[in-house]
Amino acid sequence: MIDNRIKFRHLQCFIEVVRQGGVVKAASHLSLTQPAVSKKIRELEDMLNVELLDRQKRGVVLTRHGEIFLRHALSSTSALHEGILSVERASNEAHPPISIGALPTVAARIMPAAIACFKQRMPNTSVNIITGPTPVLLDRLRVSELDVIIGRLAEPDQMQGLLFEQLYLERITIAVRPGHAALVSGLDPFALLATYPVIMPAGDSIIHNSVERFLIAHGITLNKNQVETNSHAFGRAYVMDTDAVWLISRGAVVRDFEEGALIEVPVDTRDILGPVGFSRRVGADISDALAFLSECVRAVSTTVTDDQIAGI
Repeated sequence: MIDNRIKFRHLQCFIEVVRQGGVVKAASHLSLTQPAVSKKIRELEDMLNVELLDRQKRGVVLTRHGEIFLRHALSSTSALHEGILSVERASNEAHPPISIGALPTVAARIMPAAIACFKQRMPNTSVNIITGPTPVLLDRLRVSELDVIIGRLAEPDQMQGLLFEQLYLERITIAVRPGHAALVSGLDPFALLATYPVIMPAGDSIIHNSVERFLIAHGITLNKNQVETNSHAFGRAYVMDTDAVWLISRGAVVRDFEEGALIEVPVDTRDILGPVGFSRRVGADISDALAFLSECVRAVSTTVTDDQIAGI
């Protein structure tokens, strides 16, 4: 028998603790206090009369009962979200809202022009653009919190139940500040990576593995003075204020190169070109508004394809 004391907040807190790997991060993401989230988890476990989470020093791990309950909790919240969206669409049928997940490189390079194109025809349609690491965006896509993701192709095991449509290929580049000592001395790009502080893509990003394969293929051993980040704002500020060397998707910094705010180090990285495109749920409905926005994205993508792989 279903315990009618179980509320949506119980499910929301449980799912977010699992996603974030701990109560502290989940509380921050939900804008709740840590004690409030912990209380909801304890209440849920008491109502189910089982332990759902194994509390460890490094975070939480699902118990066997937790794994079983998580599948149904995700289905329940997804169904509720779909119901809310259906009501919203019914009340505003002409202009359904759109939620787009975009990696930072896409948000910076593709979406401004695509949204401008879209708004010319549908100025009253709400578009929500959400950035973040690929695993987080994929989770939100699966539970219908996002209509589509525009970014790099994820690993095969992460694409189950999803479709991918390639838009263009994007490469990794190396960026430094104007006036960097290595530009004056003509230091070899690979020696540059072994000599100066390095900004690497964060470990949960798709391009992290690509960068590591590139370094291994060229026999490059980075010095220990390195930082990992997915934040373009931090990376840009850090590389401009120091002698750090930034390994980053070219699309995220191409405007900085065009404006002279950053300098691109000439190095051939074509062997780690990565496909960028749409990721969608299999069988998901595509509204007229989403279809038109997708066309705008495709149109903008054709204008940047050569720009992404040229200049080597």
